[in-house]
Amino acid sequence: MRSSPVWRWMHGLIVAVTGAIVLCQGNAVVAQNMRLTKKLIATGWDHPDTAHLRENLALMEQRPFDGVVLDAIGRTGDGTNVGLRGAFQSQPWQRDWFQNCVDDLKACRSQRLSNNFVTVGANPGNVDWFDDAGWEQVVDHWRIAAWIAKEGGVKGILFDPEPYTEPFSQFRYGAQSERDKHTFKEYHAKARARGRQVMGAIAGEYPEITLFCYFMNIVNRTATGHADPRRMLATVGYGLYSPFIDGWLDVAPPTVKLVDGCERAYRYNSVTEYLESALQIKGVCQELVSPENRGKYRAQVQVSFGMYLDAYWNPETSPWHIDGLGGPRVDRLRANTSTALRVADEYVWVYGEQFRWWPTPNGRVKPETWPEALPGSEAALRFARDPVDYARTTLARLEKEEKLVNLTRNGDFGSDKAPTNQGPAEDWKEGGAPAGWHTWQTQDSHGTFAWDRERGRVAKGAARAAGVSSGCFIQSCEVKPGERYAVRAFARRQGKSATSIRIRWQAGDGKWIAEAREVMVLFEAPEGDDPWEAALGVAEVPEGVGKLVVLLGVADQPSAEDAALFDDVDLYRLE
Repeated sequence: MRSSPVWRWMHGLIVAVTGAIVLCQGNAVVAQNMRLTKKLIATGWDHPDTAHLRENLALMEQRPFDGVVLDAIGRTGDGTNVGLRGAFQSQPWQRDWFQNCVDDLKACRSQRLSNNFVTVGANPGNVDWFDDAGWEQVVDHWRIAAWIAKEGGVKGILFDPEPYTEPFSQFRYGAQSERDKHTFKEYHAKARARGRQVMGAIAGEYPEITLFCYFMNIVNRTATGHADPRRMLATVGYGLYSPFIDGWLDVAPPTVKLVDGCERAYRYNSVTEYLESALQIKGVCQELVSPENRGKYRAQVQVSFGMYLDAYWNPETSPWHIDGLGGPRVDRLRANTSTALRVADEYVWVYGEQFRWWPTPNGRVKPETWPEALPGSEAALRFARDPVDYARTTLARLEKEEKLVNLTRNGDFGSDKAPTNQGPAEDWKEGGAPAGWHTWQTQDSHGTFAWDRERGRVAKGAARAAGVSSGCFIQSCEVKPGERYAVRAFARRQGKSATSIRIRWQAGDGKWIAEAREVMVLFEAPEGDDPWEAALGVAEVPEGVGKLVVLLGVADQPSAEDAALFDDVDLYRLE
């Protein structure tokens, strides 16, 4: 029944277990990690070039990022610097000018910063789309960029389509030098052809590249919903960008990954805004590519979001200001980054201008670091990026400071008396669940739940379930929306058994709510000869919730000899 405290328990357990995907090869069982790990990418006015990455790698690895955006600054034979960002120009380049960048990248391979990108910009943008000789050089510049990324061992290229230098618009029809000779329709077709040339050059050098863009077709979303989007594209600043992308898709092999970074997310401050943009990128923005490319678009274009740090520091008078919604603005940074990572396919990028994460030669950046200027910002990003790792680090610190407060009642199963979910303390009754806990199992499950008074993990006492097809031990705790909790527990299996922890939510009146925000945690295989498996999970309390419910789940026990023990169940609030 849906009103049951664990309705669809078996379904949830099956989903959680199969999410780990276990493949059997002969007698060997091999666990395959099927997760698409979410990643934070750092960029902004303090982003380094390859030389500064090499110089500051150890410091940069301490920050809460999985990768950084890098400038690649080559040098001509006479020592003149050549920036990869200025790729949209007709000046010929030589590949060996950028060998120093490749050498830098090879010298600083990093397990932590494993998703780095060299950046290409749409500047100076003074090559007309019908200039064959000029485009021969532009395409070669992209080829060199892909070569640097491949040889340097980075994930790919970060493309910034925004115009910063005259004529300020590579993708605006009205800025093209031959616009009087060619219609927009002709330019549209030519831009698609140039996209094919560029992607052919990129994939030829680096077939497995990730082409990460600050934005892709989301910038032209208003051109969707029309029979012919070209009528709208002819009048906007990025009208030739969509056919350029279409050209990429024409020839991109399936190994190429494209990322729409959705830069307009800078001021998002609600779950709805992130979800709406994700739907637009995955949905209506397909109208901006040719029908024959829409399958590739769906398969190879990822949703991403940009987080603008300055918006969480700027005063209320700034047009780039994120409101705290009644709380500290750094809490909105944590919540919005968490939402962005939850909604994104893989990447979220963090952009800052006024302050820095590491040393930078950019004189426009103030000397303070972001953690100094916006206290709590680093912790906010760490939590959003990896809540479990954040919890593990925080719990270790609080334990060392003797500040841990366990909110479970009789979580070590060592007492014969404990408060119930309703409040008053009750004595344990022979043959019943451990004090402070109650149990549930499906109608077709006829197992037993008991207090094992002898077999604890460290001290005596554990919760025991045997012969259970699908059921759980249950305990609830009063909480408030926005609070964050870590749950930790240990389990030991005898015979056949599947175990897990599930966090569910109730309103203050006990009604089950926020099903989509439930958390399932699996126990990990123990190290060495330790028979106890450990589990650690993190949950953030959704709006409208009044109670957090811990369910110690057990399933797939075909006989009374098949059993599972649970012990040392801890629930901690993360400040």
